[in-house]
Amino acid sequence: MVDLSVSLSGLTLSNPVIPASGTFGYGKEYAELYDINILGSLSFKGTTREERFGNPQPRIAECAEGMINSVGLQNPGLAAVIEKELPELSQIYKKPVIANISGFSIEEYVQCAKAMNDVSQVGILEVNVSCPNVHDGGMAFGVLPESAAAVTKAVKEVAAKPVYIKLSPNVTDIVSIAKACEEAGADGLSLINTLLGMRIDIKRRQPVIANKMGGFSGPAIFPVAVRMVYQVSKAVDIPVIGMGGVSSARDVIEMMMAGASAVQVGAANLVNPYACKEIIEELPAVMEELGIENLREIIGIID
Repeated sequence: MVDLSVSLSGLTLSNPVIPASGTFGYGKEYAELYDINILGSLSFKGTTREERFGNPQPRIAECAEGMINSVGLQNPGLAAVIEKELPELSQIYKKPVIANISGFSIEEYVQCAKAMNDVSQVGILEVNVSCPNVHDGGMAFGVLPESAAAVTKAVKEVAAKPVYIKLSPNVTDIVSIAKACEEAGADGLSLINTLLGMRIDIKRRQPVIANKMGGFSGPAIFPVAVRMVYQVSKAVDIPVIGMGGVSSARDVIEMMMAGASAVQVGAANLVNPYACKEIIEELPAVMEELGIENLREIIGIID
């Protein structure tokens, strides 16, 4: 028998596989296909203070080894998520969930964190710092150590639950930003968010999505994600949730060897709705093949 359990800031997960925010909704559609309680946890759709309708269509397009999306954080808003979506989720998923929150000002992050902190089924707050700061020229909070640290510090002041900062790869030095978040009090880090990409429809002579550029995800970004998880995990003393192009049990093992304590699966869910289920079912056999008795022993084993 092999042990798939892992720990995130005192929260024990039966396995390290977590659907990434924005690729699994609130679990209802997937619950029609299989028992989603097999998941280690679930990071639900990114929540903002106000309802957002998102960016204009088309906003998702396939490309080689991945996809480009510019959904624009479409969600029903903080009140609707807490009053409707999470109670409904609690009926089908019985484990603690990860609340992904976004904001366009530090005040908005704080409001979302305060509200989610009071929801009993939320085990971890995942703070997406890839949002533009509307009070500072529109630059994303996550591109500078100072602004990422400011969000971290403000959220930590109101949150009793563990706070994980979700980092953008679209930066010069992700390690300096990770260390700034740790110094500001972050309990953990999630990385990587999507890379910035663009494709052009050469017949129509127009970008494939209305927003021109969007987040590039899928198997093509996996090596970049592994590299960044490795760099960050070696530089900080807090847990890292790794993500970016993960689509198999072997990818999960590789990401954990690079330093991840748990792994999120994103775009793969949109290609194959059974992706997380299949990865969890495949993990024991892959572990036995590689002589791994428990997953905790391989976290960050690469020097």
